[in-house]
Amino acid sequence: MAAKFFGQFLLEKGVIDAQQLLRALEIQRVSNPALGELACERGMLTADQAMAINERQRREDKRFGDLAQAMGLLTGDEVNILLDEQKSRRKLFGEILVEEGFLTRDQLDAELRSHAGERDDAMRSLDTMVASHKIGRRVGNSIATCNKLFPRLLRTQCQFSAVVDPKNPPHTDAMALVRVAAERPLAIGVACDKATMHRIAEAFLSIPPEACDEELALDALGELVNVLMGYVVKDSLPEDATYRASPPDFETPVSALNDGMHVLVSMTSQLGPFLLVLGD
Repeated sequence: MAAKFFGQFLLEKGVIDAQQLLRALEIQRVSNPALGELACERGMLTADQAMAINERQRREDKRFGDLAQAMGLLTGDEVNILLDEQKSRRKLFGEILVEEGFLTRDQLDAELRSHAGERDDAMRSLDTMVASHKIGRRVGNSIATCNKLFPRLLRTQCQFSAVVDPKNPPHTDAMALVRVAAERPLAIGVACDKATMHRIAEAFLSIPPEACDEELALDALGELVNVLMGYVVKDSLPEDATYRASPPDFETPVSALNDGMHVLVSMTSQLGPFLLVLGD
């Protein structure tokens, strides 16, 4: 059983069609702008200032508003105004479906219950693995890190989908894997198909599709893994631990990983599905 975004769940069941899904996602995106977008709309920040704050977010685990204040670009009152506006404009995906006439209220309630049951089954499998595997805690922390960083770095949500059998991994076209030499070594990687890799790169680098070739997309995937690695190291190793991270390995395929030393977790995002790879 795999956990899915509610829209994907409804699409696969045939409750809504692809056009309705895209329409609802676009309404939701417009209704939930990033704090930087709102600040630019109100003239509180320039586009360059918002970009500078976003760049700093890549290096620091802090909220946009906190960094804007630390950089002297917004006051606390201005941040609160933006947060209140962001909250007032936000629309839930299910509510949009009802407003647009794609589902009735009763249909929405029934599908939400069904979706919650499917997600609970998937989360139980994750809980079992985290509790029993020697790197289970690291896996749980890494999933939480992805969930936190994707909205900041890629302006999209991601979530756990399923624990993958390492002896039977899904097809992927590319993987970036970073190995960390330490008293307790670790490895972290992201694997996906080419389409997802390009969408991740375009979001990560804030560039249009026509500016993203294969080499740049792969480099961006490696840089994303480097960022994830930094947070995983922080959570996994003692503060005074010495470690050395290797450059991203793009040559090793998922099928060549030692299944006794690596855990594969399927993740879903609005940019496409990907595998999160963790190991010793």
